[in-house]
Amino acid sequence: MFTYQLVNLKYMITIVFYILAAITLGTGLLTVLSKNPVHSAVYMIICFFSISGHFLLLNALFLSVINIVVYAGAIMVLLLFTLMLMNLSKQHEPKKKIISRVAATVSACLMALVILATLIKSTPVIETYKAEGSDYNSVNVIGQVLLDEYLVPFEFVSILLITAMIGAVLISKKEKKA
Repeated sequence: MFTYQLVNLKYMITIVFYILAAITLGTGLLTVLSKNPVHSAVYMIICFFSISGHFLLLNALFLSVINIVVYAGAIMVLLLFTLMLMNLSKQHEPKKKIISRVAATVSACLMALVILATLIKSTPVIETYKAEGSDYNSVNVIGQVLLDEYLVPFEFVSILLITAMIGAVLISKKEKKA
């Protein structure tokens, strides 16, 4: 009886994974293919929530919550704020020249080729880890690692975010006509 329940649980987790994968891929494609930037941002929010579902399936609760709070919350609000301030519409957008379209297509193909070559050449590193009895998913352990080993990159990211906010304010500021 217990084995039967484990088998059912395994199939249910597999079904949930495929549903989340379909949502992630679908909203990712809609994000890229949507003509309206606000619709793209909404599709990206849904994609972030489905990625958080994947983190939950991997039992990474901290990453799931951080993904929702930071990406789906703060960064998408900032992106929507910027999009609405810039007031993007078809009459303001100039037509792209054919050379820029060709260059973008060639760049995307080269990037896909590099990623494919990397995936083919890479070999997984299988190591054995010693169990120390620590919960690596706890906020305390993650905070200690972040503020001990990765303090300098953490501070660089904060400087980068402040610079991006200042840039967003300067872009949104309208010039006074003399």
